[in-house]
Amino acid sequence: MSSNIRSMHFALSSGRSRTCVETSSSPASSALRFRLRNLYGKDVWVCSNQSNDDVADPKVLQVHEVDLDIRQNTHEHHTNEFDITDSRVYDSREVLVIRRGQTFLAHVTFNRAFDPNKDDLKLVFEYGKCPLASKGTRIELIMSDKDVSNEWGAWIESSEDALTSLQILTPPKLAIGKWKLKIDVIKREESNKTTYRYVHKDPIYILFNPWCEDDSVYMRDEGGKLLREYILNETGKIYVGNKKKISPRMWVFGQFTGDVLDCALSLLDQAKIRDQARSNPVVIARKLSALVNSSNGNGVLMGNWDGDYTGGTSPLEWTGSCAILEQYFRTKEPVRYGQCWVFSGVLTSVCRALGIPARSVTNFSSAHDTDGSISIDTHFNTDGEPLEKYNKDSVWNFHVWNDVWMARPDLPVGYGGWQAVDATPQEASDGVYCMGPTSLRAIREGKVSLQYDGPFLFSEVNADEVYWMVEEDGSMDKRMFQNSVEKAKITDRDARHKKLCSDVEREDVTDQYKFQEGSEEERAAVREANLHSTVEGIYETADEDVEFQLCYDIDTFVGEEIKVTLTAQNNSATKRTVMGTLVLGTAYYTGVFHKELLKQKVDVVLEPNKEKELEFKVDAGIYLDNLVDHCIITISCFCFVKETRQHYIDRDELRLRKPTLTIKAPVSADNGQSFKVDVSFENKLPVPLTRCELRVEGPGLQKPVIYRQRDVNAKGTFIATFQMTPVKSGKRDVVVYFNSRQISGVTACHSIQVLRLSCKSEVDGMQLAVAMDDMKPPRQPTDCRAISFGAQIRDLGSSLTTVRQLR
Repeated sequence: MSSNIRSMHFALSSGRSRTCVETSSSPASSALRFRLRNLYGKDVWVCSNQSNDDVADPKVLQVHEVDLDIRQNTHEHHTNEFDITDSRVYDSREVLVIRRGQTFLAHVTFNRAFDPNKDDLKLVFEYGKCPLASKGTRIELIMSDKDVSNEWGAWIESSEDALTSLQILTPPKLAIGKWKLKIDVIKREESNKTTYRYVHKDPIYILFNPWCEDDSVYMRDEGGKLLREYILNETGKIYVGNKKKISPRMWVFGQFTGDVLDCALSLLDQAKIRDQARSNPVVIARKLSALVNSSNGNGVLMGNWDGDYTGGTSPLEWTGSCAILEQYFRTKEPVRYGQCWVFSGVLTSVCRALGIPARSVTNFSSAHDTDGSISIDTHFNTDGEPLEKYNKDSVWNFHVWNDVWMARPDLPVGYGGWQAVDATPQEASDGVYCMGPTSLRAIREGKVSLQYDGPFLFSEVNADEVYWMVEEDGSMDKRMFQNSVEKAKITDRDARHKKLCSDVEREDVTDQYKFQEGSEEERAAVREANLHSTVEGIYETADEDVEFQLCYDIDTFVGEEIKVTLTAQNNSATKRTVMGTLVLGTAYYTGVFHKELLKQKVDVVLEPNKEKELEFKVDAGIYLDNLVDHCIITISCFCFVKETRQHYIDRDELRLRKPTLTIKAPVSADNGQSFKVDVSFENKLPVPLTRCELRVEGPGLQKPVIYRQRDVNAKGTFIATFQMTPVKSGKRDVVVYFNSRQISGVTACHSIQVLRLSCKSEVDGMQLAVAMDDMKPPRQPTDCRAISFGAQIRDLGSSLTTVRQLR
């Protein structure tokens, strides 16, 4: 007999209306409606073909209460860190968050003992605005003696008096999101049927489950270390700088904080992903890479790379994702402003919240190929000056995107695992500003035709840079191409920097994207990818007998003099005449030139087998007012050997160091009890720092807060103090950013172990000041006042790094 599906509206006790879909095999049921009745002091939904008096039967089994055992279930499902599962944290919400493909416990209290042999009980789960059994978004369960693998199931765990405990199993291919729970008790007498319905007041959040072997995001993790990082870690480092000087930026992902999960789920609604497609992490990851930026409409973050952040927040000032996502969730308007590491940090937060293993990955000397040539083309005139009007391709000092972990049933076998996605709006993909997911194995092998966006990502990590000389008549000659083997040389002077970054938590993942630089496998991958290039014949080289090298101190601080040395070594038996130009300037991290600081001609004669060294200097007074984000100095050098017509072209970047922020705080504290934090640093600039502020947050310690600060004297010391009150136990991180008009993004992190008090002490502590608005810092000399957030290619991509845990 075919089913009749109908939509019904019924009023909730709050006065709101809700639409539900009922399925019945009886034509006579089409006239039935659920009505809210008060039976023996309880509000019960009743659907009956009997009179109103007949439904009030005290012997009929009725659900009085359902306890979803949130504490135990969330612990078993690795979701107990979500704020919304604990009414003692920040607000009164306490709802169940679980992961698919795993059982959870529900305790049902009836008006009498439940007898499975006599009582007809049914569990109903519904998803979305129009739940349909045919689409798998409406499920009816009856009690069973066994569970069937990868399917819905429910059975009795225990039963005593009026309390019955049920184990409920969800399938591992379930649509993620908010599910509604209803329990139906059905009374049958001859031709009469009455259904008594309990409607659970809160939704059940069901997420991806990387701990479940049958889930498409499953990650084998015998020691538990990987998922502690890629799902559970709320605080980490995003690496920035350049290939010679890598620095960490602290970032609070905060995937378990406040409204972050609700915001992530709302993005799926905004993307209009079909309900049944919300079980597929490939679809979701691609949609999220488009929705985290606002270039496609009303996405989370608006990008800004011009240095003018009027009407918003500088990307350098964000301490994490929480303030951004909560502002967006509240206003439904794009948050201003973001750049690549901010987009990546937010995407990491959203993916981890939904249960997709995710990491932020930084590519240094990252190519931006605009024409599909899988090479980066740079043009100069005959005097060695860059021709910016021709230089549409660019090389970013660094670029940050994401890797997400998932199976790829849409690709050939073996291409699952880490997939690259990028939320920074660079180039459109199928008309939308998004990128990925792209298999890392496919990129490593040069299989750029596999979905999605292979050519663009391959060029970012493995394109070669081609230099073109533009003659006065407009004709062009390819002068040279470079990869990182020829480019990245470390002098004895810089031997102490061979490690590039002293951070022991930094993980180099370059070998996951590409074979060893210069190896036969790596060059084969480049040739494979270039089968899809728009330019042919770029891999021809000429002999060279003059060796050039640029040197500078990568530990130069903002405010110190910049020194650059050019060394030319003549390796031939005859003299060589070298002519050219060296240009120093400030630049954005995207490689876009900002202001010229120095242009000097090179004209030197090299005797046989001799070398000469030229030194160039720029005083702080010249560059300070022209610095832009990330304090990057670009060095461009063009040299021409008159006798052999050998050309040397080099572009490099010096990232000036910022002050080191020091945090003094206890190594442990009691939950609910305030503790003091002192921060300080030395201002090395010869000018005062104005419009100063501290931005502070820490999951389980403090929601995002801003403390306004007084000016800091030139060459002076900055000192500030504030207080924090923990609301969660365990190891927690304090993240602090110092910003001013002259310099931004001076950051540090401090870990603290929050100890759990006795039950009474914990409750009392929670009643102190857990809300940001209630925090009243003590008066300090720096006047801390809290306000809320408002607002290589040569071979490129020679080094990639991923955010690492702080645990």
